[in-house]
Amino acid sequence: MNAARDLAVLALAASPGTPLEQGDVSLALAGAELLDLVEAGALVVDSDRIVPGAPPETGDPLLDEAAATFVRQEPYEAVEDWLWRRGEGLSAAYSSALESEGLATRERGRRIPVRSGRTVLLDSPERTRAEERLASAEPVLTTLATAAGLQDERAETLEDLTDDTVTAVLAAVGDAVMELEGVRQRRAVENSAFDNIWRGGV
Repeated sequence: MNAARDLAVLALAASPGTPLEQGDVSLALAGAELLDLVEAGALVVDSDRIVPGAPPETGDPLLDEAAATFVRQEPYEAVEDWLWRRGEGLSAAYSSALESEGLATRERGRRIPVRSGRTVLLDSPERTRAEERLASAEPVLTTLATAAGLQDERAETLEDLTDDTVTAVLAAVGDAVMELEGVRQRRAVENSAFDNIWRGGV
């Protein structure tokens, strides 16, 4: 029950040259939370709907917060709808949580000695565990890391996913990330067209 934290750790551990989209990371984190809560017995996935059970006591404030957001009236909420709702700003929330726990810190500016830079991960047992899980090609974490943009897709790991609930959640994460990429591409085209019109009119 630590997929979300491990994924958040890996996202912060990524090198500055790794072009991460925070929206992708947030959607993948929401999916990881859902899988952690499935493991905790807090819900079942019926078709594409989240059917919540008793509120869990995970000991993780962010996971408990996630469980509190479930729609508890029929027809319940679709997995992908919940991913979009829960995912908003989730990457930043995990970064703040890891920083507050002393697992990450903010870089100090070279000229101004205040913590104003990006959040960077510190060495810790949590970091070692997450990196070892990813290096071992653990299927769930590998698929989530791929969705978050942390690595290229490794098809061989997907063959090991046999649990229907896990497969459904990971598929919903993949669909949401693809939809978000489509939105970014449309905006890029629209912005490019606007710039061309603007330059042509000057």
